[in-house]
Amino acid sequence: MVLSPLQAIAWEGYDYEKGNNIEIEKGNKVRTGETIEIYDYAAGEYKDVEVNSINRHGRSVDIEVTDSETGETRTFEMND
Repeated sequence: MVLSPLQAIAWEGYDYEKGNNIEIEKGNKVRTGETIEIYDYAAGEYKDVEVNSINRHGRSVDIEVTDSETGETRTFEMND
């Protein structure tokens, strides 16, 4: 069985709406429609978000999510 890099390690990125760094914790399946756990550095806590879309742009990946607690749409630019 081969593990996807999205499942094997934590993935660091930037949240455009909040203007801060986030991290997608290891073990999360980053797929459209899935709920994943992120660490929000500005809030200093873990949050659950639902993945709305995933778009690759050159060497980065944009992930649009909905915050499960607030209903806000957020866009993360993830390091490739």
